[in-house]
Amino acid sequence: MSTKDLATNFDESKPSYNAQEALDEANRCLYCYDAPCITACPTGINIPGFIKKIASGNIKGSAKTIMEANPIGASCARVCPTEELCEGACVLNHSTKPIMIGDLQRYATDWAIKNEQVLFKSGKKNGKHIAIVGSGPAGLSAARELGRLGYKVTIFEAKHEAGGLDTHGIVPFRLPKDIALWEVEQVEHLGVEIQTNTTVGKDIEAADLMDDYDAVIVAAGMAKVPKLGIEGEELAGIYDAIDLVEETKNENYPTEFAGKRVAVIGAGNTAIDGATTAVRLGADNVKILYRRTEAEMSAYDFEYEFAKQDGVEFRWLTAPKRLIGDEHGRVKQMECVRMELKEAESDGRKRPVAIKGSEFLIDVDNVIKAIGQERHLPLIEAFDLEHQNGVVNVNPESFKTSQPNVYAAGDVVFAKGVGEAMAVSASQQGKETAYAVHQQLKGTKDNLT
Repeated sequence: MSTKDLATNFDESKPSYNAQEALDEANRCLYCYDAPCITACPTGINIPGFIKKIASGNIKGSAKTIMEANPIGASCARVCPTEELCEGACVLNHSTKPIMIGDLQRYATDWAIKNEQVLFKSGKKNGKHIAIVGSGPAGLSAARELGRLGYKVTIFEAKHEAGGLDTHGIVPFRLPKDIALWEVEQVEHLGVEIQTNTTVGKDIEAADLMDDYDAVIVAAGMAKVPKLGIEGEELAGIYDAIDLVEETKNENYPTEFAGKRVAVIGAGNTAIDGATTAVRLGADNVKILYRRTEAEMSAYDFEYEFAKQDGVEFRWLTAPKRLIGDEHGRVKQMECVRMELKEAESDGRKRPVAIKGSEFLIDVDNVIKAIGQERHLPLIEAFDLEHQNGVVNVNPESFKTSQPNVYAAGDVVFAKGVGEAMAVSASQQGKETAYAVHQQLKGTKDNLT
């Protein structure tokens, strides 16, 4: 399979509405007073308001309403679990079908992107300078609000491009890279400086940030997928799901998946991304192995259905025990063990335990690890922040950490099984953290422009 063919496989899997489709869908909306869809949105987008603007032909106004509430509203139009959030709360669920809010949100923001709209202006400078570590959903949202409030903001980003998860970590056939980069540009238009290829603790010291800036917001997200911790993990053909997705976002399409048998370890959204990526890279057979059952998997329902439509197989109550290589040092088989569930763990899910003597072999050519992500412990320790196993302790009202003038938001404060570690939730936290910083430094909440 040629690189050109592979690139075509990574085109967006779902088309956007055209103007007539958007108008027809917008006109179905009842424009509810005290609309439950607004309450269900973590960022509180005025959903009837933006839909009514579409119906009246004010597409820029619609896009601005969306992005006002959610600085990553174009990305969230594609990746939010809308059927569990806004669409799930739509009153029309009781009679026909919900308004396709995500599709309408995508239509409005796509229009703004295509027409190169700049939606917001920076506020009058107040002489304060804020440092933000990480340019993902939380960091970008905090920067956007602080820029509008008149702060000078500098973001420090370790990667070569800003945008965090949305730019690098979500498969391009669901979220094209240029969508996330447009959201980055909206923030840069406010005068926010983004220093890429800059790792705090290596290229710049955490202590310098705390000394030189009026406040620091740590919004660095998560790190790499951890090791499986089994024999044979050093063999060729073992991939980190995050790295694999990032390669395809950068239009690098590995050819060693074509015609191969692939096993994905894990059953979260990243595992689904790894599996569906392998399918598009030409794999003959893709299996997801999960040590618990379907009921315990953390992937969204729509992600699960998407993977099944792609032909991905699921093997429940199955865990890898060791990897077996060929004479060339490449994986050829995986020894697995069957599991059973015992009493619940601290996160409420039952504990998987291996069944003695249940081992069996499967043939594999490639293995994709997707068993969660590690925490940025070196960064957290560089700031000397109090934390619990890499989850930064913050005041839930102010997002303040144990360090004066250091705040944290996003995945760095989400504990396992606590809260919803969604991009949209991180975006809201970024906004709230910006307001908390502003309240401390200014004492008032100025009008945003």
